[in-house]
Amino acid sequence: MHPPPKPLNSLSLSHSSIIIKSQSMAPTKAEKKPVAEKSPAAEKKPKAEKKIPKEGGVEMKKKKKVKKSTETYKIYIFKVLKQVHPDIGISSKAMGIMNSFINDIFEKLAQEASRLARYNKKPTITSREIQTAVRLVLPGELAKHAVSEGTKAVTKFTSC
Repeated sequence: MHPPPKPLNSLSLSHSSIIIKSQSMAPTKAEKKPVAEKSPAAEKKPKAEKKIPKEGGVEMKKKKKVKKSTETYKIYIFKVLKQVHPDIGISSKAMGIMNSFINDIFEKLAQEASRLARYNKKPTITSREIQTAVRLVLPGELAKHAVSEGTKAVTKFTSC
């Protein structure tokens, strides 16, 4: 009879043919051992049951850090910049400053509009209160341009 076959992870000479197999290469699906050679313990195991923590013991699980979403005006600032000056970029520090500026102006306008609604004993802030707040908060020519752009935006919004 023939001697048992040698493992394929080394050089073996048999019947004038050479089989070379590198140890670093992983076996492919075709080279894996047939099912009959597997040990009975290696057969399918039942699925692991879900562990239910006991009342006294605390199961230590690492929770994923949830990234806190912060709302900014950065994408809108960038879009407006590209409309006005397509060839110019903006640094992240300058973007942060612009974002803070817009938040400050928004807060000032909201406070002033709220104050106006309270003075007039109105429960709702309308476009009229916003327009008056813009005239009070922003100086001269800037207020005129802001009012005209705001009126245009409100007209466009209500006409659709």
